[in-house]
Amino acid sequence: MHSYKVYVDATADIPKDLQERFRIGVLPIPVTIGDQSFMSGTELDNVTFFQMMDEFSGIPVTSQITPYVFEELYQKEYQAGRKNLLLFLINSRGSATYNNAVAAREAFYAENEGARDQMNIHLFDGASYSAGYGYPAIIAAQKLEMGIPVDEVLRLTEKLLTKQCIYFGLYSLKYAGKSGRIPSAAVFVGEALGIKPIMKLWDHAITTEGKARGDKKLVREIVKMVSSDMEPKTPYHVLYGSDETARDEMIDEMEKKIGYPPQYCFQIGPAIAINAGHKAVGVCFQMKHKKKTKE
Repeated sequence: MHSYKVYVDATADIPKDLQERFRIGVLPIPVTIGDQSFMSGTELDNVTFFQMMDEFSGIPVTSQITPYVFEELYQKEYQAGRKNLLLFLINSRGSATYNNAVAAREAFYAENEGARDQMNIHLFDGASYSAGYGYPAIIAAQKLEMGIPVDEVLRLTEKLLTKQCIYFGLYSLKYAGKSGRIPSAAVFVGEALGIKPIMKLWDHAITTEGKARGDKKLVREIVKMVSSDMEPKTPYHVLYGSDETARDEMIDEMEKKIGYPPQYCFQIGPAIAINAGHKAVGVCFQMKHKKKTKE
């Protein structure tokens, strides 16, 4: 058994082959569609979710991971003799999951005398969604597998998390309007005019940073924005929903502009799709400048 273990919640959207390759544990996210409840990441795959989402007239709902789930995880790993746990968790401003993990850690240490000296629990507020913290988790697991000391991996990971930015475009405003991300009046006008908003995920916040008129211009506009803000010669990743054609178009346009292909592709799951719709496309990349930190 390895002395370390890396975990993410399902919203990190890490592809299954990478989960298996680097032995990354995934904590499922509860999802409710009407009167049916599922665990995203274990019981419900993305394809099935997208189909159910299309057939459902309302808005699916995701829930936080409770402190109890984290306490059980900590106990399990402690009993197994694990020395270091690294948990990469969804944006703390969008979910209570991270804060629940912190509270559970304190409760675990209080209830298990000596555990604080025997097992380190490192919690990371992903400050983003999908690849925004899924990619740093992959790098952490990869470096640990290479035998790089935990302290060095922690420093690298913290630095990497501060640089991840995402631009993504919505092909429809239907779900953004239902969830309240975009005012209903703006949805009506935008749909009528064929306007596609481009959203930015950066430093915990989601903002509207641009727009494109029509599907064909959306990818090109995102590529233009990414290439302007991206640190040269660094890895980037393509995010996509149910439309693989949009994914492939983004890959082609980014490679033409940047000169090399994406490192990974992340298919968005329920946590993003319920707000953005399942037809969306974007790019996760490293910003040229490190985000400001609080003093």
